[in-house]
Amino acid sequence: MLSVQEAQNQIVSHFKPLDTTLVLLEQSLGYVLADSIRAGQDLPSFDNSSMDGFAVHANDVSAADQNDPVILKVIADIPAGSAINISLNQGQAARIMTGAAIPTGSDAVVMLENTDAYQQITGVAPPASVAVYKSIRTGENIRKRGSDIHGGQEILLSGSILRPQEIGMLAMLGIAQVPVHRKPKIVIVASGDELLPPGANLAPGKIYDSNTFTLAALAQNAGCDVIRLGVAPDRYDAILDILARAVENQPDMIISSAGISVGVFDYVKDVVQSAGALYFWKVNMRPGKPLAFGNFRDIPFFGLPGNPVSSFISFLLFVQPAIERLRGVRLSTNKRIRVFLTEAIESDGRESYLRAIVKHENGKYQGSLTGHQGSSNLNSLVQANALLIIPSGVKSCPPGSELDAWSLENL
Repeated sequence: MLSVQEAQNQIVSHFKPLDTTLVLLEQSLGYVLADSIRAGQDLPSFDNSSMDGFAVHANDVSAADQNDPVILKVIADIPAGSAINISLNQGQAARIMTGAAIPTGSDAVVMLENTDAYQQITGVAPPASVAVYKSIRTGENIRKRGSDIHGGQEILLSGSILRPQEIGMLAMLGIAQVPVHRKPKIVIVASGDELLPPGANLAPGKIYDSNTFTLAALAQNAGCDVIRLGVAPDRYDAILDILARAVENQPDMIISSAGISVGVFDYVKDVVQSAGALYFWKVNMRPGKPLAFGNFRDIPFFGLPGNPVSSFISFLLFVQPAIERLRGVRLSTNKRIRVFLTEAIESDGRESYLRAIVKHENGKYQGSLTGHQGSSNLNSLVQANALLIIPSGVKSCPPGSELDAWSLENL
């Protein structure tokens, strides 16, 4: 059996970033940048006020205080967005709004609250003069041109996932269309005579299909467009038919759940090999030892275990890195932390991923299992916020042991 790392390395080597396209900025959330972005201009692009107040010469109000205000003549009103062509002389001021351009001759902005115009009614004309009750330093309350970004500066790197803050940055730079990698198209199927769709009458011996729903949600969360074809009976011809229908959708990847172990009715491996290849199908880990990776009719194929927890963890460990490779992601979204055990944990020597609750207490992360770790116990995964990772070859971890943990909180 391959180690987890060996399996991951083999899988990722079969994938490369998908082709690029342009998407509208308002539709770009969750996409991955295909090219780095450089600023085409300074930001701010002009000196502007960070406050509502009055543009002044700082020297004019250097001695101003509450008991001895400085009176300045108001010569202009400067709302945000207006083009200005004025110059302030000594002893003059201009009422100015947040974001408005600083007039020539001014080197500071007095906050409205530090003047006698603080209580003025919205919409009224500026006063003929203003009393300033507080001194101010040169440059205070002015956002200088280029103080955030210089023209030509690299702002976003290729491979960055576009979050709301990146989209806002692109908008601020005036970029309306964004070069991104195409989203992967994933087809998800399952096999099993015992599986029924949620909502169906639960006959004896039957269970509800959960894996195709879980895997579809994981793939969507990983930034994919997903097609869920449902469940095929445990027959060779039925599995061949559902995989053929998967191929008709021209996906970038097919994910199947169950039917890949050594059971009499586990036909998935045989079907895949009839029109493709399996590169490997076992990994030295728990849960999730049966894992098939190969291709079916030249489309990458993942055969995940049928047990819900095994399927979930196998997706995180093996499918998600392949998806990130397809999407062109620069940095993996895998978030690991160091955790100290609050209880003893036994393992069978395989690399293990155990459901746990991790809390930050006394300056460090501390973790304990959510209880029963059976690979069909999805409820313990619902309760967990992390997976504790027991290294290969380790069979006993006493309380206080320090382990890696994979945070699930952002899934």
